[in-house]
Amino acid sequence: QVQLVESGGGLVQPGGSLRLSCAASGSIFRINSMGWYRQAPGKQRELVSVTNIIGSANYANYADSVKGRFTISRDNAKNTVSLQMNSLKPEDTAVYFCYAHVSVVGRGANDYWGQGTQVTVSS
Repeated sequence: QVQLVESGGGLVQPGGSLRLSCAASGSIFRINSMGWYRQAPGKQRELVSVTNIIGSANYANYADSVKGRFTISRDNAKNTVSLQMNSLKPEDTAVYFCYAHVSVVGRGANDYWGQGTQVTVSS
């Protein structure tokens, strides 16, 4: 129905930057929310940043731990979302998952997840 494909993870030194991207495809009527979660080893999956559409505007939410360092951007016309991650810290190491809440043609709205991309911050 809906596929989310991520790209852009990798290994970076503390203080470095990475950019994650995610593209949604399939029977999409409307993407209501789109963004990123992450899961570190032995921890629960947590929200990093998500954008919500209200009317014609995007509203972004950030976890406190990434405010001021990460920036989410979304292209509604292309069904894509990106996460610019600056000043990365070792505690940002995790698998990052693209997330979307999508209204699917003829099927209502559901949550969808990408396969995950590894981000490792280490010297």
